[in-house]
Amino acid sequence: KKSIKIAIYQFFSAIYSAFIINNNNYKGVINMNIKKIGLTALAASLVSVSAHAGSVSVAGGASINTEGYSGENLNAGTTFSMGNQLTFSGSGELDNGMNVSISFVLDQGDDTKTTTNSATAPSGGTAPFDSHSVTVSSDELGTLVFSGEGGSSATTAMDASAAGNIWDTFDGARGAITAIAQKDTGPGDNSVLYTLPSLMDGLAISASYQPQGSGRESATGYSLAYTGIEGLTAKYSSTDEVGTTVALSGDQTAWHASYAYGPVTVTATNSDFDVGTAASDQELSSFAISYTITDELSVTYGEDTIEKGNDPTDAEYSVISASYTAGGMTISASMKEGENTVHSTATNEDFEYWSLGASFAF
Repeated sequence: KKSIKIAIYQFFSAIYSAFIINNNNYKGVINMNIKKIGLTALAASLVSVSAHAGSVSVAGGASINTEGYSGENLNAGTTFSMGNQLTFSGSGELDNGMNVSISFVLDQGDDTKTTTNSATAPSGGTAPFDSHSVTVSSDELGTLVFSGEGGSSATTAMDASAAGNIWDTFDGARGAITAIAQKDTGPGDNSVLYTLPSLMDGLAISASYQPQGSGRESATGYSLAYTGIEGLTAKYSSTDEVGTTVALSGDQTAWHASYAYGPVTVTATNSDFDVGTAASDQELSSFAISYTITDELSVTYGEDTIEKGNDPTDAEYSVISASYTAGGMTISASMKEGENTVHSTATNEDFEYWSLGASFAF
């Protein structure tokens, strides 16, 4: 852990020195060109003082979705929804060869409270601001991502299940069930994820740092990813879990392996969350098989299994999905099942889910 912290400290020192040395030579104004938005007033307002010309672009998507749940204690009707998220991003290259980029997400369903009165303001609400980050990179120094919100540790950056986190579909399903979640080492706000420069073909090494907080120490993590064999992807990571007590502290380890051969891709993953209190431990195992029928049509089958603490019953989830893409339009459909969702064999913990959606790229 000390060597990781020293490497991160040296990286920040190098960036700071580079900015100080070159700052006296930088004069000018960024002319931020707003792309894909036909609002002249907005474009005129996005002008700030800096040393280099850059640009800000906006990416979003158009989508329409419908879904439904069923189960012994849930027979909810069909609902409809549409995408409501925009991502603002900009980038530029400095005279010293460094590349700097920024990303900022506007999302109506963010978890920020809408008023200062926490007793009355609902979580989620209509607050628009979501994850944001700054990325600094170069061939010699690697890539550093500083996340003000929505960051990843070395492990959470790769711990998604092979089947696509099926369990998340049933968390809070129309109010019928709660407390379905994957425990992880999410670093929270103001965290750092650093990827070293390329050491050898096909190998990527990353390190993360979570700053010290109230009642807890700082945390570090690392990950290795190897893609040096055609069709194969192998990853491993380990990150500290720092709680307010020793009993709530430990680590999360995860591995990911996938192999693509012709039209078939097989993927397996595992995430093991282990702390001093056994009842808080959790292990998520998953696999998925995808088959590309044509360039436009593909199908996938996958399963998630969650073992939790000392609970005798595992929660089990499965999915079969298909997608068809043509002319910038993607139509997707899925059917999912959740059994023993709260780790008991009660029949009211079994649910089914279906969805149908269309998204448009333009």
